[in-house]
Amino acid sequence: MKVADYLTAIDQADTYKRYGKVLRVVGIMIESKGPAANVGEVCLIHSSSSSGNPILSEVVGFNNEKIILMPYSEVAEIGPGCLVESTGKALTVKIGRGLIGKVIDSLGNPLDQSPLPKGLANYLTEQSPPNPMLRPPIAQPMQVGIKAVDSLLTVGEGQRIGIFAGSGVGKSTLLGMIARNSGADINVIALIGERGREVREFIEKDLGDDGLKKSIVVVATSDQPALMRIKGAYTATAISEYFRDQGYRVNLMMDSVTRVAMAQREVGLATGEPPTTKGYTPSVFATLPKLLERTGTNENGTVTAFYTVLVDGDDMNEPIADTVRGILDGHFVMDRKLAERGQYPAINVLKSISRVMNQVADNEHKETAQEIRKLVATYEENSELIQIGAYKRGTDSEIDRAISYHTKIQSFLSQDIFEYHTLQESINSMKNLLHGGVS
Repeated sequence: MKVADYLTAIDQADTYKRYGKVLRVVGIMIESKGPAANVGEVCLIHSSSSSGNPILSEVVGFNNEKIILMPYSEVAEIGPGCLVESTGKALTVKIGRGLIGKVIDSLGNPLDQSPLPKGLANYLTEQSPPNPMLRPPIAQPMQVGIKAVDSLLTVGEGQRIGIFAGSGVGKSTLLGMIARNSGADINVIALIGERGREVREFIEKDLGDDGLKKSIVVVATSDQPALMRIKGAYTATAISEYFRDQGYRVNLMMDSVTRVAMAQREVGLATGEPPTTKGYTPSVFATLPKLLERTGTNENGTVTAFYTVLVDGDDMNEPIADTVRGILDGHFVMDRKLAERGQYPAINVLKSISRVMNQVADNEHKETAQEIRKLVATYEENSELIQIGAYKRGTDSEIDRAISYHTKIQSFLSQDIFEYHTLQESINSMKNLLHGGVS
């Protein structure tokens, strides 16, 4: 840099610190008089105790010239008149290759309390989605490593997929399989609103050492404030964008986007928004597209995103599920009936769709997949008649064929947790299933 650049930077530097003071705390909302700050800026609240560290908070709104703040941590030792200091900037996290293999919180701090590696870059957590005209079309298939997905629901590099399921149907296990088996260079895994017990279990059992070697895990557990859970999603997305801009093929896995929406609802209700659909505030439906549209392709690399959606009471048409399904490029529906039957992963291939499969699969692959879907659909339509013995073989050749292939298809769609198949192996297995004779 030239001396003139340094002088310009000195001239433009703001040498003032701006302070306000806390007026009241209601629930998760802190109201203060001053300082001068904009929505989205980070402020430090200095506690009344001399030993306490400042509490990080964010400006989320205004009320009659008073500032409404939400804390990133639990509110303790805050009283009327506590100083509120403006930092003058939005939340940034440190990102770089040194984070690979680490488990961090929503603010980018390692959860094992180790120091951050050197050489990381500061990066804003809130970014704009890429310009639609600068997004290259999705043209390459992405290996997921799960036979049912690679063969019948082929995913493209840069596609965004929703994994819809009720509780306990195997979402986390499926994410672990994708993280270990996929063809991506780096995994970014966001565990938002999860039970604290599940975090270590997921990392050690589902992800394993091999998966962690090429992963960055962002954790915001259910006991943390709403803003930390929201920021967990934004931080994970920002990390994905950083590596995409470096030219990497990134997998972003977020479990779950429903908990992000619930956290946003908490913030919205606390700031005075009206509850609309099933208690969700308007800001929830404004935030989801901004978050989900940030992933995908750009001119440098790709972010292939998998978002789990926790559907209450297995209702696939509840507000968040419906909104997310309309934004994403496909959805996998995990069926409790299949899980109860012992078929894992419990993906219902008839109710699931990949909207880019036609762009990334060849004609023979698409025709074979369509034929297998047709056989599964024919069996499902007539399953009651078949199971009670009311259907007589020879009545309908299509149903006879579906019955002949049923066991073989069920076996093909099942996969052990640590079983690994390449994309080509899955496609070849599907072709052999259909054209290699009936068992």
